[in-house]
Amino acid sequence: MEDGVKMYGLCLERMRHQINIAKKKSQNTAFGEDDIFLLESYNTGDIEDIIDILELYDIENKTIDALHNKLEELAYTASVLIRETLRFGFTYEGHLGLYLTLNKETEQFQDAKPCYASYSAGLLQ
Repeated sequence: MEDGVKMYGLCLERMRHQINIAKKKSQNTAFGEDDIFLLESYNTGDIEDIIDILELYDIENKTIDALHNKLEELAYTASVLIRETLRFGFTYEGHLGLYLTLNKETEQFQDAKPCYASYSAGLLQ
């Protein structure tokens, strides 16, 4: 696969680089069994901004539910391509972020559909 491949606004080469950094941090620090790392923060929780930043122009309805579904689909596709578990969720500040879940025991892709955080909770589910 070409390194410069983009899916919507996600660059696979950039994600791989960020994942490698997260894995190095995981090895150098005491974390739990499953470590969750924020790879990217988009510094907004606004639907219009998120659609623009991630180039999600094929969303028909610009609602939180439609965005939720598109981000779940995008995270799952990226997870399969990169062979890591990626999820979108919101930071405590209410900003959308892309998260990596690293299973330290296996350090392998967890073939489960990524979940999407509730905006009101501000936490990963």
